[in-house]
Amino acid sequence: MYFEKIADVVRSHLSLDESIQITPETSLKDMKIDSLDVIEIIMKIEDCFEIEIPDEKLNEFRNLGDIAEYIKSVKESL
Repeated sequence: MYFEKIADVVRSHLSLDESIQITPETSLKDMKIDSLDVIEIIMKIEDCFEIEIPDEKLNEFRNLGDIAEYIKSVKESL
């Protein structure tokens, strides 16, 4: 559930076709996007899930699956 929404945000922001596979192991660095796009995607993810991801947490994420797990843990703790 969380990962699918994150993948939708990434696809929408980057105008990617549905045929392009995004998996939990996909990292934003792998996608060869610039730092501004990364910031904008993170902001959209925060808006989508109505949470704030601390800057120090961002450095811990290796891939989109890590972001999904973090969001799941935050949402379940509310």
